[in-house]
Amino acid sequence: MSRDSLSKWLYVGLHIKRWLLLLAVAVAIMGIGFAYILREVYVSYTFPEWAFYLTLQFIPRWLRGGLFVTGAAALAIFSGWELNRELARAVLPASTTKANIVDLVYQNRTRDRGPKIVAIGGGTGLSNLLRGLKQYTSNLTAIVTVADDGGSSGRIRRDMHVIPPGDIRNCIAALAEAEPLVTELFQYRFDERAGEAMAGHSFGNLFITAMAEVTGSMETAIAETSRVLAVRGRILPSSLDDVRLAARFADGRIVLGESALPASGEPPVEVWIEPRDAVAQPNAVAALLDADLIVIGPGSLYTSVLPNLLVPGIGGALKDSKAHKVYISNVATQHGETDGYSAADHYAALRRHLQSNSVVDVVLANSNLPAEPLNPDWQSVPVLGAGDADYGTARLLLADIVDRERRYRHDGNALAAAVMRAYFERDLRVQAPAAYANRG
Repeated sequence: MSRDSLSKWLYVGLHIKRWLLLLAVAVAIMGIGFAYILREVYVSYTFPEWAFYLTLQFIPRWLRGGLFVTGAAALAIFSGWELNRELARAVLPASTTKANIVDLVYQNRTRDRGPKIVAIGGGTGLSNLLRGLKQYTSNLTAIVTVADDGGSSGRIRRDMHVIPPGDIRNCIAALAEAEPLVTELFQYRFDERAGEAMAGHSFGNLFITAMAEVTGSMETAIAETSRVLAVRGRILPSSLDDVRLAARFADGRIVLGESALPASGEPPVEVWIEPRDAVAQPNAVAALLDADLIVIGPGSLYTSVLPNLLVPGIGGALKDSKAHKVYISNVATQHGETDGYSAADHYAALRRHLQSNSVVDVVLANSNLPAEPLNPDWQSVPVLGAGDADYGTARLLLADIVDRERRYRHDGNALAAAVMRAYFERDLRVQAPAAYANRG
């Protein structure tokens, strides 16, 4: 426990000071009562000689009072210190007994009052962002794509006729406050030793699907799974309809299915969802309209981000929302989907599909470009955030948000910090050409 832990109980917003003050008043009143009783005993009873020394009557009364007050304060501090430690030991899991309960109380109180953030996307990009954002607010809503038709999610979708659970599972794992072992179990994927029927499936996908069967709906399954794993925030599918992604390429080819797009070897000219009039999940629409901050991405542009926005209700709510809006560009191109794309090209695809020149307020791109080429096996290059490109009415924000070990991914904590900085500085007119490039 840190030395200043007791002073943290006095921080603004903990709703603790009022009760500490009331406790102090009660102790003071009790002290006055004892003082009256002791004075009555003192004037009506003759004490033996040793009491003269025990009560320190050989020193001035003001000094005696000071000594008693100092001793009482020392006992109060010591008891508060020990109470803090015992509460932490009793309340917190065994793996976190060294944590300070006042820190947790303060964090939870401040997170509860944090901005209402809606993150739109899918895949590992969205879950990576959520891990960082949950340190700033508990008012988080993740809107995830339901167009996935590959891997374990695709098999479950075809066999069980439910929306694909993979991206939902990743978001639940990212926002869960449960024991790390439980989260690891939720992400566990069976290998070929489990047999052909089970190989490739993740435990979390099967768990969510089973929960949907038990509760009767995928919405309830997500809510109950989130409750079991103590998820901070909400995870909502963009639609509950059976949505499939379609794409048209420059040579006129049309490909159906999200998993088939990257295999085409080039970026599509246009993508859309089938059915085009898929109904948006009502809570997702309400969250967008009520948000303080909307974050789009990161994630695969055409297969994770755009499928959400192409649901008419989601795209419409995004345009109507008064929230501050940030688009996060990928840090590296994705082979067969965004080859050769810059940050401006990523954002241009969003503007083109939403038929709007002002989708977001800020385009966030990576500023930390590697000195050496990326691993050729990745078939990827860094995404450039050129300041002289066309960003419509949005402004470009450059920040160091790349993962040092995996340069094709974002650093979740750095990314969340950059997003929150953009939000809190939204009304400032920062004249810093190295960080901002104003457009419009």
